[in-house]
Amino acid sequence: MSLVCACPILECVYCLGCARWAWKKCLYTAGRESENWGFASSTEFEPVPRICRYILGVYEFDIRNPLWAPPGGYGINPDSVVLKKNYDENQGKVSPYMIYIDKDNQDILLLISGLNMAKESDFLLLLDDKLGQTKFDGGYVHNGLLKAAQWVFDTECDVLKELVEKYEDYTLTFAGHSLGAGVVTLLTMLVVKNRDKIGNIDRKRIRCFAIAPARCVSLNLAVRYADVINSVVLQDDFMPRTSVALEVLFKFLFCFPCILCATCLKETCTLQEHMLQDPRRLYAPGRLYHVLVRKPFGVGRISPTVKTAVPVDGRFEHMVISCHIISDHSIALMEREFQSALDTLKEKDHVMDIPTQQRMERSTSLAMEHSEEHKAALARAVALDVPEAYLPSEYGTFQKAQSMNDSAHGSSRRQSWDELAARILDTDEKGESVLKSDWY
Repeated sequence: MSLVCACPILECVYCLGCARWAWKKCLYTAGRESENWGFASSTEFEPVPRICRYILGVYEFDIRNPLWAPPGGYGINPDSVVLKKNYDENQGKVSPYMIYIDKDNQDILLLISGLNMAKESDFLLLLDDKLGQTKFDGGYVHNGLLKAAQWVFDTECDVLKELVEKYEDYTLTFAGHSLGAGVVTLLTMLVVKNRDKIGNIDRKRIRCFAIAPARCVSLNLAVRYADVINSVVLQDDFMPRTSVALEVLFKFLFCFPCILCATCLKETCTLQEHMLQDPRRLYAPGRLYHVLVRKPFGVGRISPTVKTAVPVDGRFEHMVISCHIISDHSIALMEREFQSALDTLKEKDHVMDIPTQQRMERSTSLAMEHSEEHKAALARAVALDVPEAYLPSEYGTFQKAQSMNDSAHGSSRRQSWDELAARILDTDEKGESVLKSDWY
């Protein structure tokens, strides 16, 4: 009898709990994660709208006779296009891409388009992301995107090396949207790890703009490469926020509210500490730029605002319930909104009135500020015990710093016997284990 009486009470508690969760989730708006971030300047945000137009140009079949050019055109000189490859030439390994020399801005660009819903190869690439399947540089990455990035690197390595050596003062920029953003992220990391194959290019000459990227790298990698990789997100965009496996997401594409509700419930009930300490959990990469153009719940527009930071915790962790979560993923809409945001920043900063010398000094100070913020983010990741997070050595490489950090943390970072044996032992012709020559 007592059990029967308790059932209505349990139902009431359950209903109240669900109502409280729904109320809190509905109050979670896009500006919540970036409310404590700093404001971006027009100087650092200036390349973003221009690069969005360049990415739009990759979708054209003939760049000399564009069919879908935005007002003012793409700003691409067809004579400066080094190469442009479509799906047939890419053998389904990656979406279309283009290498372009921007002589006005002294930039060598490799641009990759986003997901094409009509191409099965794009879906297969995006869905190849089993949790914890692929390790890279001490962290985890999206398996399919890494394969695509490796293919582009192997195919265009010689072309990029020739261009880098020819244009010694130019920046090497990788940029892409959505699926392409994930590919260029991992391509940038491959180039940084193999700079000797690209003419020993200096790390400071490499940069990446990932427009609305999929979550493709673990947290330690997302923070470590924040000095070269920049992710740009428009307000409510779902792609950088969804931590659910992309295979599940597209499997339930026709019942999107169902998967959205399940994802929101799971993320709300997962503790922040568990998220941070899961080494296989993937995140949006690098330094983040969050562009806000609407009031909460889409009830009206605001003057465009661009917030930026290298966050460790609160890195687009939760989905936003909004009618704009899909439309904010459109590259065409992003180009318009980003250009509007840049115009607003220029008006506030009075960039047109600043002398050239002062503008150069501002760029130098901005680079120093970003460097200090990057170091602070690395320290924050170490303080939060993010797996494989470590501070770079002041005199050495990240690898040396990792070794020092591992020894400092003692047993918590101690290698297993199998890892140690693989490092110092080798197998001879008889199948016996012998000490490697470099360990004598």
